[in-house]
Amino acid sequence: MRNFIVTIDGKSYSVGVEEVGADTTSGVSQPKTVSATSVTTPKISVEGEKVLSPFPGIIKNILVADGSQVKKDQPIMVLEAMKMDNEITAPCDGIVTFGIVKGANVETNAVLAVIG
Repeated sequence: MRNFIVTIDGKSYSVGVEEVGADTTSGVSQPKTVSATSVTTPKISVEGEKVLSPFPGIIKNILVADGSQVKKDQPIMVLEAMKMDNEITAPCDGIVTFGIVKGANVETNAVLAVIG
């Protein structure tokens, strides 16, 4: 196992990676190609009321399309934390612009969306 430190958005994570497979001609282990899904977080440049994550979790579902008109208290996404689904609602009326994608890990007070 090889250990690496990965920094994402200024936060460092320790990651252990196991080497798999072997090149029998040279006796040197060669990693097998493994496909992974990458989750990127878009940047928000819209002014308006921010929708912040109340706690750390994973964005399980986004319930409205980016750029949609939403009403106050309308559910806009589902945040999974500790195996529980939590609806995140719009704090006001307006057009929603998301700052996250489905499957993203978020921390407390991360900007999930802006409603302007």
